[in-house]
Amino acid sequence: MLVKIIIVLLLVFIVFNLFKALFVMLKNDPDGPSISQLLGRRVMFSALAMVFIVMAIMLGWITPNSSPF
Repeated sequence: MLVKIIIVLLLVFIVFNLFKALFVMLKNDPDGPSISQLLGRRVMFSALAMVFIVMAIMLGWITPNSSPF
């Protein structure tokens, strides 16, 4: 159960950074944070989430659905 909570929190953080970058882009404030930093952080956490999911499957913490139907 803890693994699923961690995965959900990572996905929420990824979406949060995506929308934060959107608002920074729309605001166009030169003194604000860089859009590339926020998008880079999103990509980093996306890669971390994928590595964590693959590792959890390999260690047997979670099991993938064997049949999608």
